[in-house]
Amino acid sequence: MAKGYWVSVYHTISDPEKLAAYNELAGPAVRSGGGRVLARGGRVVAHDAGIAERSVLIEFDTFEQAVAARESAAYQEALVALSDGVERDFRIIEGID
Repeated sequence: MAKGYWVSVYHTISDPEKLAAYNELAGPAVRSGGGRVLARGGRVVAHDAGIAERSVLIEFDTFEQAVAARESAAYQEALVALSDGVERDFRIIEGID
């Protein structure tokens, strides 16, 4: 089965306190869903139309596991804490077998 990945790019962070509250809840939710953080907030070199913004990459054993983790009650609680604290692009993508 193909792995699943969460890919997030943060365009703006308008409320760092909401982001911190989200991180406190999202970390355990991701881990309990089987996710592993591969990259978070490190250096970015952007090319073409890319913009060097905060980026997060999380790996799951399967695409289905990645979708289920996003839909879990624990992660939904984290999203409530985040609410309008950031503007981000969030995607779940399927890896290549």
